[in-house]
Amino acid sequence: MKSELVEQVRAFVSWVGAGRKLTQTGRVTMTDARVLVELLGTGDVLDPAIGDHVYRTGSSRELYNLTLVVEWAKVARLVRKLGNKLVPVKKNAALLDDEWALWLTLFTTFDRMGEAFLPAGVSESPLRPEFASGSRMMLTSLYQADQPVGRLCAMAWEVATAPYVLDDATEFQLGLWRRCNDRDTECVLDALRRLGAVTIEDETAALTDLGRSGMRRLLDEPEPGDPAYQLRITLVEADDPPVWRRVLVPATIRLDRLHEVVQATMGWQNAHLHAFSDGQTSYGVPDPELGFHDEHATKLNDLVAPGERLEYTYDFGDCWDHEILVEEATVAESGQRYPRCVAGQGACPPEDCGGVGGYRQLAEILADPGHEEHRSMLDWFGLDSPARFDPARFDPDEANRRLTVASHAGFITFRR
Repeated sequence: MKSELVEQVRAFVSWVGAGRKLTQTGRVTMTDARVLVELLGTGDVLDPAIGDHVYRTGSSRELYNLTLVVEWAKVARLVRKLGNKLVPVKKNAALLDDEWALWLTLFTTFDRMGEAFLPAGVSESPLRPEFASGSRMMLTSLYQADQPVGRLCAMAWEVATAPYVLDDATEFQLGLWRRCNDRDTECVLDALRRLGAVTIEDETAALTDLGRSGMRRLLDEPEPGDPAYQLRITLVEADDPPVWRRVLVPATIRLDRLHEVVQATMGWQNAHLHAFSDGQTSYGVPDPELGFHDEHATKLNDLVAPGERLEYTYDFGDCWDHEILVEEATVAESGQRYPRCVAGQGACPPEDCGGVGGYRQLAEILADPGHEEHRSMLDWFGLDSPARFDPARFDPDEANRRLTVASHAGFITFRR
């Protein structure tokens, strides 16, 4: 595995040694910066000449590539500022001897880098303060498919400007901000390219195998050969027709992510409380009144093995009870996505219809045009015709599309 930035970060931390003095503003001194540009091979131009005039570099902040290396080492907790010195973080020193672990640490901390290395001041782009959400959007988009750089620039602009009202901005202002945003988007892609996570050819960006491995870690997806479980998720007492889903998940999936899998593959809207139970202990979002154990700290294979069951309840008012059966243990296959829905039957009941009993009654009313509540139920369900209600309908492709959205949303939320 070869990564330009990994080698530069490693060499920089080695150079820091026991500690290096910083300027009053907390930056590398210019004396040291001149040494580092040569030592690390950052390619930064010192004292640039324009025509007959030489503009002396006054701060290491002006050296973009060196700043990227220094700030990334800080964000990855390889070095830290202590008083007026930069010192190594001893507990993370072992990362320097493990190339994969060091690469993964840099990759998984990248979304915290925006305000550290993108230009500030008059040329600041909207992406700089929105770097975390913008960089995650780029990575999740590339994980789904290769993307033209122009399209990534457009998507980054949409994400970065979403928090702002730009109705009163002039065309000149919008054009300037957009050019700055496109510049910073290309800087982001170039940093990921130098890390070895992205390739850019013919104005199209794509994740490398390393980048895909990093995304699998961020999304809690397994590597090929890692243990996986085949689950059958069944809505209890729903039998006309039965409502169930068969899904493949990492055996080590956390229960909070398994909750997302149930919601997405069944078709729920995640609008109510939920809980898991192994028959002895309940797990959910920690709450002192409900007494749940933390689902974020609990993995599926710590609770159940093949042939064993887990209970999942959604909406404590309607009490939609699910049985999660571990049908078999398997291993993740190369080129496949996890979690993934592979089979199922039956439509998801509508939310807030009164549980399984209420759903049965709803289905009977919709099937009977003469029923006095037939029209009101159609209106409540948002249907213009009872023919559009099909309790047996299930589309695994739709389930997997919802699952993809939920997985990426979970990554974005988890990384905040």
